[in-house]
Amino acid sequence: MPLHVLDHPLAQHVLTHLRDKKTKPVLFRTLSYQISLLLALEATRDLSTVEKSIETPLEPMKSRVLAKPLVVVPILRAGLGMLQPFHDVFPDVSVGYVGLERDHETAIARSYYCKLPPLTNARVLVVDPMLATGGSAAHALSLVKEHGATEVSFVCIVASPEGVAALQAAHPEVPIHAGALDRELNDRKYIMPGLGDFGDRLYGT
Repeated sequence: MPLHVLDHPLAQHVLTHLRDKKTKPVLFRTLSYQISLLLALEATRDLSTVEKSIETPLEPMKSRVLAKPLVVVPILRAGLGMLQPFHDVFPDVSVGYVGLERDHETAIARSYYCKLPPLTNARVLVVDPMLATGGSAAHALSLVKEHGATEVSFVCIVASPEGVAALQAAHPEVPIHAGALDRELNDRKYIMPGLGDFGDRLYGT
């Protein structure tokens, strides 16, 4: 499973301000939108297309349109902060939801909600801002596969080497698209240097 780290000057700029502890929730949400938009474009670079006959105001022509439906599955709750750019770029996108909560003592994900549209013959993107231990991501990917997904990618803003390794072991065929690959997890299973608790910073909790 290849790891694709976003390589763009704007992504570096946005990440710097996302990491800054002085960044307030209103700006944090704007920055989350911006980097998620860059990731949405990068993660869909290889979408398949088919030929379609159309007529321009001047003449008929053959052009290309997307071949498969696109489904985005945010992992609740922080994944919601990455959803809007996919709506804006792909207006016909379908959305599923997977609710996973990390126990702060054990760092093990607990599932509390799953609502998915049809996934067969669709391109599925599972999104979550932080790939820390990899437990939540691996669990969510297993769920979408159980519901028929066969073409799946995982998209995050910040990843740890440990999380990448765990996801590669559990789902070796799934590409990972990340805004940044950080140094390590600390003893509390937080990404270092990271940016703190994404959901708390997003919603001001």
